[in-house]
Amino acid sequence: MTDMDRTLTPRPLAGAWRALRRRPDAVIAAVVLVLFTTMALAPRLFTRTSPRSCDIREARVDPQWAGGAHPLGTDSLGCDVLATLVHGVRPSLLLAVVVVGVALVVGVTLGLLAGYYLGWVDYLVSRTVEVFLVIPLLLAALLILSLFQGVDLGGGTFDVILLPAIVLILFSWMPYARYVRASVLETKNLDYVTAARSLGASDLRIMVRHVLPNAVGPVTAILPTSVAGIISWEAVLSFLGIGVRPPATSWGIQIEQGSEWVTGGAPHILLAPLVCLVATVLALVVLGDALRDALDPRLAR
Repeated sequence: MTDMDRTLTPRPLAGAWRALRRRPDAVIAAVVLVLFTTMALAPRLFTRTSPRSCDIREARVDPQWAGGAHPLGTDSLGCDVLATLVHGVRPSLLLAVVVVGVALVVGVTLGLLAGYYLGWVDYLVSRTVEVFLVIPLLLAALLILSLFQGVDLGGGTFDVILLPAIVLILFSWMPYARYVRASVLETKNLDYVTAARSLGASDLRIMVRHVLPNAVGPVTAILPTSVAGIISWEAVLSFLGIGVRPPATSWGIQIEQGSEWVTGGAPHILLAPLVCLVATVLALVVLGDALRDALDPRLAR
């Protein structure tokens, strides 16, 4: 980065980390997320039982807690609930990371171009955003995923999330584009951007070095809640049988299977994944709220 870049580019993320560390709720939320992330990356740290090691003779065993062979009990097929729960984290989190990552790149790029150039570029991007916003996500997902329900893409973790990821990406990029476009409209005529333009900087350099750093602040604040939303949508789609599909496992699949046994004497089959899902989503929402306050001191309570 040149001296001109250091002089003219603001640093909207400066001090956010220190502000987050002073918030107990943000720290607790971060600990919860680190726990589940570790679970996804290294499941054998939490259980050495395979989620596919099932014995129908031990179906619906009650939780035996610490020291027992099945700390959280077994499901209706005799599979260990803890093992299924631990190994179900990876598809859910990987889907959320892939969807949010790709949607972020698409949305930020389109929003940056629309806000900077305006004219026909802005018109095309804005109309496309409006079209996708009026299409109900659930209806589109039911239609698209039902058409490809018989397609076998393989049994790998990435393979089983590919189709749901494509659908969710199609309907997840619009908020990023709108936020970035609005920020670019506010930023592109500020003094430091005008100075960079007068010094002969190209449009690409101005957008990347000077406009984008200021424009990504609002987007950064909504990333945790976006991840929470995708995790929730994965659970909904899997519950309906069109998301992650067996023999792969996810929290959504566990919730769907456990819902049949809430009144059948085995509520733990539903409660275990449901508690983990709620804890993860709540932690992301709390972290998103704290991040928003840290990035915008005017919102600090």
